[in-house]
Order: sequence, then C-alpha cells, then structure tokens
Amino acid sequence: MKKRTVPAMASIILFVLCAAPWAVAQSVPVQVIETAPGQWQLLRGGQPYDIKGAGGDGSKELLAASGANTSRTWGVGPELKQQLDEAQRLGLTVVVGHWLGHPRHGFKYDDPKMVAEQLERVRRDVLAYKDHPAVLLWGIGNEMEGFAEGDDPAVWNAVEAIAVMIKEIDPNHPTMTVTAEIGGGRVKAVHALCPHIDIMGINSYGGLPSVPERYRKLGGTKPIIITEFGPPGVWEIGMTSFGAPPELTSTQKAAVYRNAFTAGCRDAGGLCLGGFAFIWGAKMEATSSWYGMFLPDGDKLAAVDAMTEVWSGRLPANLCPEIRSFGLLGPEVVQPGDTVRVACEVVDPEGANVDVQWLVRSEAPEYLTGGDAQPVPMELDGIIVASSPRGATLVMPGGGVYRLYMTAHDGVGGAAAANVPVKVEGDPGRARAKLPVAVYADGAAEPWAASGWMGGTDALTMDPACTEAPHSGKTCLKVLYDAPGMWVGVAWQHPANDWGDKPGGYDLTGAKRLTFWARGAEGGEKLDFSVGLLESDKKYSDSTKVDLKGVKLKTEWKQYTIDLKGQDMTRIKTPFVWALGGRGRSVTFYLDDIRFE
Repeated sequence: MKKRTVPAMASIILFVLCAAPWAVAQSVPVQVIETAPGQWQLLRGGQPYDIKGAGGDGSKELLAASGANTSRTWGVGPELKQQLDEAQRLGLTVVVGHWLGHPRHGFKYDDPKMVAEQLERVRRDVLAYKDHPAVLLWGIGNEMEGFAEGDDPAVWNAVEAIAVMIKEIDPNHPTMTVTAEIGGGRVKAVHALCPHIDIMGINSYGGLPSVPERYRKLGGTKPIIITEFGPPGVWEIGMTSFGAPPELTSTQKAAVYRNAFTAGCRDAGGLCLGGFAFIWGAKMEATSSWYGMFLPDGDKLAAVDAMTEVWSGRLPANLCPEIRSFGLLGPEVVQPGDTVRVACEVVDPEGANVDVQWLVRSEAPEYLTGGDAQPVPMELDGIIVASSPRGATLVMPGGGVYRLYMTAHDGVGGAAAANVPVKVEGDPGRARAKLPVAVYADGAAEPWAASGWMGGTDALTMDPACTEAPHSGKTCLKVLYDAPGMWVGVAWQHPANDWGDKPGGYDLTGAKRLTFWARGAEGGEKLDFSVGLLESDKKYSDSTKVDLKGVKLKTEWKQYTIDLKGQDMTRIKTPFVWALGGRGRSVTFYLDDIRFE
C-alpha cells in the first residue's frame, strides 16, 4: 500500500494556518492624510477612522459594547497575541505600544549596546505582529523623555531610528511616539529630530482642553492623539493643609472625562485623530482609585457611563450610583483619639438599593510615581466605629495620615467611589492591620518592603514578578543567589531600610500564624525563616521574634507555617525574614502567598 503524502505547498499552508490564526487575513492598511492645511484624518482600509479608545486591562467586551473602537497597550508581552485576537473578534483595533527604556529606571541612551538591543527587540515584535488585522498603528515609547525639558537628542535619535526601521519593514501602519504633556522642548525635539514619526501622542490630564492651542503655538504641525486623559493629576491640583491630594468623587470625574475629550479631541480643529481614556481598569497611583474607571472587583464607575455617551451617543441602560455629597464634618487635622465624622449622600438613578461600604487605609508614602507600579496601602482595622449609607464615624489612632474610602454598589455592575484624607498629629501610631494581611501576594497591599538585604548581597537577585509557575495568581518571588561560600538573607521592613532606629511597624494583634509557600529549583535547599528580627537592644524593636529553622525545600510548592499563638503582635516591623548559608553552588528558590492569618 502506498503512503499518502501531502504536497509541500499544502504542508506550508497547513503550518501557517496552525501557527498564526490571522495569517490567512491581510493586514488592514492605515494611513494619515492631510485633508487641508493643518487638518488631518486617519484612514483604515481607505475609510475615515476616528479613534475612540481606552487603555487598560478592563473588559474589552464592555469596551466594544460602550461604543469604543480602539484599545492601547504600553508594551509588547506574551499576552499581545491574545489581545489582538480578542480585538479582532470584537471589532476593535489596537495601538501596539513598544516600551522604551526610561533613564530614571537606569536605561542609558548614550550606551550603543543598550540602544541597539532595544531597537532589535522592537524589530522582532513588529515582524511578529505587523500582519495582524487588528493592529492600527505603532506606539514608540511612553514618556521615556522624562519629566524635565524632555529634549535630550539621544532619546529622540533612538526613537527616530526605530521609526525608520518600522517603516522599512511595515509600510501599512503609521508610527507614533508618546510624551508626558507638551512642556519644555518636547514638541520642538520630536519635529526636528523625528521626521519618520507620523503622529505625536500626548498624555494630558488637567491641561487637555488647552493642548491643541498650546501645541500649535509651540510649532506643532504633526497630527496628535491624546494617548491618556482622565482626572487632573496630583501635580495639577491644590493640596490639603498637610500636603495630601484631595480626590474628586467618581461622579465628579465623569464630567471631567466627558468635557476633556470633547474639548481636547473632538473640538481640536482637525488636529487630533482621537483619544484614549485612562485607565480602563483599576490602578493604585497616589490613591487606590485616582485614575481607575473601574473598582478592583470589576464594577464600573461613572467615567465609563460618560465615555459610553461620548463614544456611542447614548447612555448605558444601567447607570452607576450618583454621589450627591461627600465630605468631612469638621477639621481635616485632628488629635489621637479624636472622633471624625464623614457625611455622604449616594443614590441610584434607577432607584435600586445601594450597598455602601467603608474602609480606612494608611496613606501612600508618595504621590508622584511617574506612572510606576505602587503597592496598595494596608487596610486598617478598629478605626471605623459606626457606618451607614449616610456616613461614617471614626476614632483616630496615633499620628499619621489616613484615608477613608467609600464605595457604593448597585448590585448589577455599577459603582461609585469617594475618599477623604485626614491627618492625626503627634508621634506615629501603630494602626492595627485588618487580617488577613499579606507580606507578599499577587495584587495585595505591600505594607512592608523587602529592603533589609544582609550578607553576600552582591551575588543576590530577587525578582518579585517572576512568572515561572507561581503558586497562585500570575507571579511569584524568585530568589537567585550565586555566592556558594557566603551567608545571605533578606528582611521585609517598615519603614523601608530601617533597622530599629525609626518608629513604624503594624499592630497585628489577632494573628495566629504566618503561612507561606516555597519551592526550590533543585530540591533540598536549606533555609531559615522568621517573624521578627529587631530585638530589645533597638529603640524600635519587633514585639516578638519566632524562628523556623532548617527548612528543606522540595521542587513542588509546599506551604509552611510559623506558629504565633500567644505572641505579642503589637509591633511587627520585620514580618518575614529568610536566610541561607553557602551551599557550594548557586541556589534558586521561589516564595509566594506570604500572609498573616
């Protein structure tokens, strides 16, 4: 019997169909045309295309249903293929961003090797995805020029080299670079040094309505896209008397989104090709709700309703609860033990019952992060003594800045949010943490920092966002130590880098145990763990110290427990410590889900 063979060309076609779902489809040509002097239009497949977009990891199903047509990424990761396929299925397009290094993160634009490796990475990514029909255009970097004048020629020469490379291998999609607003020398630098950049992307918040006029006065002639817009940034508003930023309610923010998009994008006289609301999801930045258009549980806020009306011309069937009033009934600076009252009125437009919830968090240690990831401050316990849908009563702990958060849910996916900061004068107190509380876990607050490095730290690396088979969630903590003959250890600390000379720590009264998961790359790795490190010879010590010594790891995840029953948990400054001695060869191990329970 003769064997049946597949012709070579058929094999190639079969391979392509299996390897790339979009390979049978053609990329959709996109171009920017000048319809009149200083007026621009984006064409996709020859048809006018006005960008109605948002950036973030919130539901793309809802994004499409809300009338938007585009999403934005800030970088290319392993999830991009899935994002493009989903966008294609939903009728959306994607502005694919290529993350470029930031000098404040250690990237050196005067280092030819680093610049060349960055360009090659972008080349590989463009070649991998340029034929996907959901690709709209390429974003080259995001605010990599920094927050000063933004006119470093080395940065813009690298951007131009990437733009030239992209145009050589993909003539079907325009190029864009993204800057932090338009102050300093940004506009001049992009126009003078980046002729192969087709579009200037601008992240703008409080200043968005005036961007088109200011841009033209600065000599800007390229078309623009507002690549981020939302509520005013903390750098654009007045602070409280003690330097904390007051946040708009979610109801107030909705009006800001609507008006900013209309003035800065739609009414820009043909200059603007569209815009991206920020952020289509939830993000901790300054506060846990400043820029989020959603709560962390996925319920939408009123900004989503406002943009739905802008994008589609109609309001959604179910509107978010409306905050009619919210605020302190008394001074914003008080003494330890004082009673603080907050009043609130929130109603549902459809008349549904509204579930109002209250919580207190410690304040973020900094407000201006440049968009960098920031841990959510710890939720505190024992401060709220009474609450209802009409308000809350607090009895304040020791000195510090605290923020009271209110969320209201209508039970069918709509929500409202507001918060207010309060300062307590006096020496810092040890607020009681609400249990369970994580030292390290995906998406959890990180009240302690892994800053206490000890021993042979020159040979130590820790990756807190490792994706190599985490115990739960998307990431785990990977530790690599490559000094076989030396001892090493790391302590989590509050405040960071403190060895008992500063007040701090948290009251974990009620915690009965600390649990954590660990595994070794080879198995047999021997480590010591402990809760507490600072003893009574320190001015500010840990209130307890409990060891778990000689743990031998296995290659599979295993949970370990440090028993804390009967321990004094009133001041925990160093909640978790690991240490290991020289093993004769490099050691790699993993940690995950470290929690007090």
